[in-house]
Amino acid sequence: MSGFSPKDKDTGRLKDVPVILSGFVQWNQRRRPGMGLNRGRGLTVIMASALLSLTFTAWGQQSEKKESVARPRITGISHVAYFVSDLPRAEAFWHDLLGYDVPYDLKRPDGSTRIAFVKINDRQHIELFNEKPANPPNHMSHICFSVDDLQQMRAYLLSKGFEVPSIGTTKVGDSAFEIKDPEGMLVEFVQTLPGGAEAKAAGKFEPSTRISTKIMHVGFLVGNTERSLDFYGKILGFEETWRGGPDPKELSWINMRVPDGTDYVEFMLYRTLPTEMGGKNHTSLEVTEIGSSVATLEARPAFQQYGKPVKVATGINRKRQVNLFDPDGTRVELMEPKTIDGRPTPSSSAPPPAAAHN
Repeated sequence: MSGFSPKDKDTGRLKDVPVILSGFVQWNQRRRPGMGLNRGRGLTVIMASALLSLTFTAWGQQSEKKESVARPRITGISHVAYFVSDLPRAEAFWHDLLGYDVPYDLKRPDGSTRIAFVKINDRQHIELFNEKPANPPNHMSHICFSVDDLQQMRAYLLSKGFEVPSIGTTKVGDSAFEIKDPEGMLVEFVQTLPGGAEAKAAGKFEPSTRISTKIMHVGFLVGNTERSLDFYGKILGFEETWRGGPDPKELSWINMRVPDGTDYVEFMLYRTLPTEMGGKNHTSLEVTEIGSSVATLEARPAFQQYGKPVKVATGINRKRQVNLFDPDGTRVELMEPKTIDGRPTPSSSAPPPAAAHN
């Protein structure tokens, strides 16, 4: 995809070399008009070769310098954003049913709300975009990761050949930039600033009604496993922790943990792009005991309006979980962090689906 393919910067540097040499030859011929043809040409070739050697040495040093840029710490999932068709109903799902506050929002010039921010904890939130999806039926807008040094993150990605925009200040007061992953999904990197809305809300808007206090993982569709593993693993430094699926002949999921934290992303692998994406692109909230969490939800008045069955199940990963769906069908998963017996679930050895795209 456009945001993933590195630029061929080496070619751009090398095409300047003939221009440099041509200029040198012309200068040398003007400098020594009385010199014999063969002698002058020989000296020119010797000096041109020396200049060429210096040019390649400088270019090589520059390349080596770029490649030595260290990746900064990627500490976790900052937020995930979804498009919603009915903001009041979406806010009611997150506030009335799941128990979260919506402490701030961004307005349009006409006073209507464009983005509402659902606070999960002091470092994580959900963004609800009150507008039509950019790529329907996909309601996922983007995912964002927290880094400890945004300038270095940008320099690091540039050193890997990515086209990276300048760092900007978000409308809620933090520093960020975005690129695209191999699936074409927007991936944002953010560094929280003291004057930003999130920092100002620290220690506030954390009611006891919250069904969970942590985003455990975010899942999204992946049609080219190899390229996504390269991007999240080799480039960003995520570590694979588990892979599995219901079919022993074909892989369905891969979990990749951020390099400097416990949050992870889940690749939802596909062979053919599904027409319904809300069950695949999802947010997973960590709960200590799934039974008591479900009982809490069922006791709330908003549960009667929710009107969908809630069934506790043990997943292929042997962790107990339950699925909820917002008004647009986007899945919110509640899941216990440990397996039913506390022992790790072995990874599947099944191959991933054939690539659905380049």
